[in-house]
Amino acid sequence: MRVEGVSLRKTCGFRLFALALLLAACGGGGGGGGSGGPPPPPPSGIALGLEQITVSLTFPLFLTAPPGDMLRLFVVEKGGVIKVVDRATNALIGTFLNISSLVSTTGEQGLLGLAFHPNYDLNGFFYVNLINLNGDTEIRRYHVPSITPNVADPASSTPVVTISQLMPDGITRFSNHKAGWLGFGQDGFLYAALGDGGGGGDPGENAENLNSLLGKMLRLDVDAPDAFPGDPNRNYAIPAGNPFFGFPGADEIWAYGLRNPWRPSFDRGTGDFYIADVGEGRQEEVNVSTFVIGVGAGRGVNFGWDTMEGSLCFEPMTGCSMGGLTLPVIEYAHTGGACSITGGYVYRGTAVPALQGTYFYADYCAGFVRSFRFVNGMATEQTDWAALRPPGAFITSFGEDAAGELYIMTSGGGLFRIAPP
Repeated sequence: MRVEGVSLRKTCGFRLFALALLLAACGGGGGGGGSGGPPPPPPSGIALGLEQITVSLTFPLFLTAPPGDMLRLFVVEKGGVIKVVDRATNALIGTFLNISSLVSTTGEQGLLGLAFHPNYDLNGFFYVNLINLNGDTEIRRYHVPSITPNVADPASSTPVVTISQLMPDGITRFSNHKAGWLGFGQDGFLYAALGDGGGGGDPGENAENLNSLLGKMLRLDVDAPDAFPGDPNRNYAIPAGNPFFGFPGADEIWAYGLRNPWRPSFDRGTGDFYIADVGEGRQEEVNVSTFVIGVGAGRGVNFGWDTMEGSLCFEPMTGCSMGGLTLPVIEYAHTGGACSITGGYVYRGTAVPALQGTYFYADYCAGFVRSFRFVNGMATEQTDWAALRPPGAFITSFGEDAAGELYIMTSGGGLFRIAPP
């Protein structure tokens, strides 16, 4: 059973694009349930630093590369521009795509996601997630002509799906909790993260409402014949393995109970699915779903929002039922200036072999970068990396290149590679 993706609610949520003072005021501070303090520093013999690539970007939000492309980095800017960087020289090659005239950038809106098709080298297709001028989510496909590999064709846009962010009153749209990540899984399907829509405390109950696409992880088949020939804004099919395909609930949903999943990622080595979800006012969390052959990772999982905020009850504040909910593998409280998690990646590069299998994440306000290893369902080897705190700005995103090396971006325009010092 499929339905229209609907309304958007929240007011004081994910503060990624606000000033630090507003961020701190919005959350309410305090809160328990996290660790009693920061993790320990890295063990002796393992050192990392930040290699500066550029500080001249304009609010970068994401970095990726086409499969197997060891030469280039593609950086998404909030305002609607994707830029290309030479991976070897760190020099800016130019603008890959400029769709700024199509993008709303108020609050947490903007050009939020980018994913290259697994067969990009053959078909030239890539996908973007943006908030349009109406304030709604759009996933679009674009094409790169073979004769201009560093410049996409802006006229090649094909809509994949448009998801309304209109509230039930038929008038209001909020400007926060858009999430926006896109990524292809090992199954070849396109995954898309959507926030619960904005407002305070998910008043529309979107995250656990299976008839809404907000507060969800979606899984779409963008290669199959169009399943909605009468709707030009729906150019995809439903993978048969989706948990609500043929059952009550929106067919597109893969997982639910998410508040504002900011920068999920797949472990390219194992297929495990890491989803960092921004908290309301007390807890930040990382969820991990283990890859199962023939099933995938995260299928049908309810990550708990807004019954839970991390491991704490939210609605109701006490005595909530945890039945059927999947709790995070790691969480931390809003102490020490922390306010909003930025999810990262499991390291699978070659520059630092000792870090193979280590997942990195950060906090936007506090500026720390931390890591852990997911072993037997638990977070182990938790570490705080003081040397990876970027100078003078807030961490907006991590990125991963085709070789598995990792990057950090900041709101002030910085792009840094994580590397041996």
